[in-house]
Amino acid sequence: MELPAPARGRAIDTSAGPVGRRVRELREERGMSLSTLARLAGVGKATLSGLENGTRNPTLETLYAVTAQLGVPLTAVLAGPATTPTVSGTAVSATLLEVFTEADATYELYRMRVAPGPGQLSPAHQPGVTEHVTVFAGVLRAGPADAPLTAGVGGHLRWTSDVPHSYAAVGDEEVSASLLLRYPRR
Repeated sequence: MELPAPARGRAIDTSAGPVGRRVRELREERGMSLSTLARLAGVGKATLSGLENGTRNPTLETLYAVTAQLGVPLTAVLAGPATTPTVSGTAVSATLLEVFTEADATYELYRMRVAPGPGQLSPAHQPGVTEHVTVFAGVLRAGPADAPLTAGVGGHLRWTSDVPHSYAAVGDEEVSASLLLRYPRR
């Protein structure tokens, strides 16, 4: 199956201003220039500048690429704890349910839906990040882009997501699942 390019993803369902300010803070804390972060994340400098200035809503794929290079989980740039942000890409819509932090890792738990039709290609996360998906409805093909896995109702998938990875509903039924991301502490 041909997956759409990450740049075609839909925008994050949060306000761009706070997200952009947080990206800038994290970039500056690391002593990284805008040009360097844009190059490492594989996004245009104008796109990153627009995000940081709150004039451009980022796609899910862009935020994952940027947060991977900053070495932080996605939730580090999303709005505060009083909100339950929903992020959407070309095929995936995920609502953050909870963030767990332990001494050696941060976990993000999402309710995820994958629409039938074209799949979604997501960029690599930082080294050691793992994804765990439990399917509640439909059939899901997900995992490393070069070796995706398939699971139906009640099935579980796990992979290391520090490589490009994909999500696609198999057939005409929407997939309903939980997604747990584990970000090891550096």
